[in-house]
Amino acid sequence: MNDGTWEPCPATRWEDAFLSGNGRHGAMVYGDPADDRVIVNHHTLVRPNGSEDLRPPELADRLGRLQDALLSGDTRAAEDFGAGRPLMWVQPFHPAFRTSVRRGRGLHDAVAGYRREVDFTTGEVTASYEAWRSSVFVSRADDVIVQHVTDPGLTADVFLDPCLPGAPARLAVGRSTVLTPEGAHLALRVGYPGGGLGYTGVTVARVDGGRVSVSGEGIRVEGARSLTLITRVVRSAGHPDLTELWAALPREDHATLLARHLPPHRTAYGRASFVLRDAAPGRELSGSDLLRAPESPALLERLFAAGRYHLLSSSGLLPPRLTGLWTGDWDTAWSGAFTTNANLNLQIASAAAAALPEVAEAHASLVYGQLADWRDNARALFGARGVVAPSHTDGESGHTRHFQRAYPLHLWTAGADWLLQPLLEHAEVATGSPDTALTAALVEVAVFYEDFLSREDGSGNVAVVPSYSPENRPANASWGTVNATMDIAAARHALTTAAEHAPGHPSAGVWRSLAARLPAYTVNEDGALAEWAWPGLRETYDHRHLSHLYPVWPLDGINPYDTPELATAAHRALELRGSENDSAHGHLHHALIAARLRDPSRVAAALGAVLGGDFFHDSLMSAHYPARNVYNADAAHTLPAAVIESLVQSAPGRLVLLPAVPAACREGELRGVRTRFGAHLDLSWSETGATAVLRPTRDARVDLRTGDGFALTETSAGRPKAPLELTAGVDRVLTLEAR
Repeated sequence: MNDGTWEPCPATRWEDAFLSGNGRHGAMVYGDPADDRVIVNHHTLVRPNGSEDLRPPELADRLGRLQDALLSGDTRAAEDFGAGRPLMWVQPFHPAFRTSVRRGRGLHDAVAGYRREVDFTTGEVTASYEAWRSSVFVSRADDVIVQHVTDPGLTADVFLDPCLPGAPARLAVGRSTVLTPEGAHLALRVGYPGGGLGYTGVTVARVDGGRVSVSGEGIRVEGARSLTLITRVVRSAGHPDLTELWAALPREDHATLLARHLPPHRTAYGRASFVLRDAAPGRELSGSDLLRAPESPALLERLFAAGRYHLLSSSGLLPPRLTGLWTGDWDTAWSGAFTTNANLNLQIASAAAAALPEVAEAHASLVYGQLADWRDNARALFGARGVVAPSHTDGESGHTRHFQRAYPLHLWTAGADWLLQPLLEHAEVATGSPDTALTAALVEVAVFYEDFLSREDGSGNVAVVPSYSPENRPANASWGTVNATMDIAAARHALTTAAEHAPGHPSAGVWRSLAARLPAYTVNEDGALAEWAWPGLRETYDHRHLSHLYPVWPLDGINPYDTPELATAAHRALELRGSENDSAHGHLHHALIAARLRDPSRVAAALGAVLGGDFFHDSLMSAHYPARNVYNADAAHTLPAAVIESLVQSAPGRLVLLPAVPAACREGELRGVRTRFGAHLDLSWSETGATAVLRPTRDARVDLRTGDGFALTETSAGRPKAPLELTAGVDRVLTLEAR
């Protein structure tokens, strides 16, 4: 299957359940004929844990003393800044409940001809054998989960089950069941321990034929031709009016609801595609069989498609969490949060290029919804105007609360620039410049640096102090220090970007001046770009994060074309970097940077580590560690970005074709890519050459580059040349020849 995956048996673990989602609701589908379970998720479901009302502590009056100590050589001074506060994780993400259509064991335990399938083009998960068929999708049009079961003489018990792994013992659970002429109305109210906040799930059961009766905690359906369940979740305080919630659910049949859902989903998913010519022999294999063949081109092809599908499905109200939009367990690792110092940006890295503006819009919803909290962080911690982003958020609060000696993420000031970069890329793709909201946010980041960058080193350069490189430390100092390379890059980028897009701002000249006074990047004794541009700090190479290579990816401030010497140093830093605990995000971050540095062998090795490391469940959702340890969306969502970056890279003034093609991708097509200079691009390539078709939406002049194994031979306008002139509405065809 090119745009889907399948399995020959039901899921027995929630991690293997097939996924559907609309960016608000998520569904995890087991496809079990005996007990047709669907775990219901919703982006707003986070459990109060005492952190929800925390505000950043007032530490600004201590900042000057900390800066003095760090600049004078006290390498452990930052350990006391914020000390004494217990580590408080954000409110943990959790599942709502599961719907269950239980027919009983026995005859349904082993069935011939069974097939469980998810169609990425429709978002529909199906399971079937003989006359039985179950279909589940999450509607983009109606914001409900729709489950439709057909079977002549269907007899089953139907109920909503809150008893999922890790659920707190003191949940307050209430149920309601009302028979109706069309079937029944079901409701489940769940209250969190110790307060009035909770959530309500409401379901309309529509039964075609047969009889319906109240049975136990739900209903019993006997002799029906089909059953349709339409479910929605609402998080609120108190007890909402169930009659109103039931009445708000759509009343149409399954076919009508599916027809209304399909256009928005198909439009979004179908904008881009990736096909490898060598993949054909493996396309008909199940996902689990493909995962046992990690070198198969069909696996990379399917994971690319699955990654776009899951990323789209988990982005709407908010962008994807650490677990996307799904979990089957209340004990989610790291609270199932949005971890913003690496994971979130990696997961949404393909949004602009892979034609998923829905993802960028979801990310914008998170960012703009928290700017007020980011202002509180800047004022309380640093005594500054502007904004400072937190390292973790539950989607509700954007206040900093991660105070820990080993991970002093409250010292990290680069987060706002890092989190606004995907929105800037989206704006470049869409119109070429940020809108009013993004420009205002860029200005707020620059204003923060205008206040914060008040100290100098001995040479008169601005010093970034305190400074932190997530989540690493120098070998001979503590975590909080001076001039982390990521912080320097973020400050320089934030100041210059704000000055560029708000040239009339009274401080635009100040921002340019500050940016010019920031220290230069440092190349260490190993010839590598140093993680800290401060004398005496020694490297710690074996680490999963690559924060110091932020100026390479995504900023493009260090690249082989404009800064070749620094690019060489960055490549040396990549060579020396270990993988530490084999986190999936570390491998794919490595691949993204290697692609920017035109190293196809490193891209291939990083992809190979993920494909061959048993990181993927049968659902094609991924894990954080090898051996499918800790359900986590990093690998699943980031992989498409790594593939695209190896084949096409763009900046507002540059296009690079086939910069780092992995050996496994000898021949194929990548269609529907969006460039940051406003053109749609279709690319086909082989070992003998390539053709790229550009469809510009606005005029552009770009520097055209090719990978080391290719040379431009002609364009639709005649002889090859760079820069390339593009005219809106006029297609350009570029032909490359293998050297």
